[in-house]
Amino acid sequence: MGCVLVILALLLPRVVMFFIWLLTDWFGRAFGSWLIPLLGFLFLPYATLAYMAAVLNSGGLHGWWIVLFIIAIVVDVSHWGSTKSLRRLRPGRA
Repeated sequence: MGCVLVILALLLPRVVMFFIWLLTDWFGRAFGSWLIPLLGFLFLPYATLAYMAAVLNSGGLHGWWIVLFIIAIVVDVSHWGSTKSLRRLRPGRA
């Protein structure tokens, strides 16, 4: 079951975040308020999932969890850049 959750998180991070919020208390244990997970849901879903996994599994960003968190941020930010470049390539759209 854990492998299925990881594969779904890689493909559809916001859907997985919604079901985690709906079915577990992981967001409440990993974050102090509701604002950071909401912003993570909107802007950095992979980084939010990576941070939540790090906090729940090791109590914070330690060791390899830092590397995973940085990779998640790079993936999220690169998604923004690819979306912007695709808009530039499409003629006739602003």
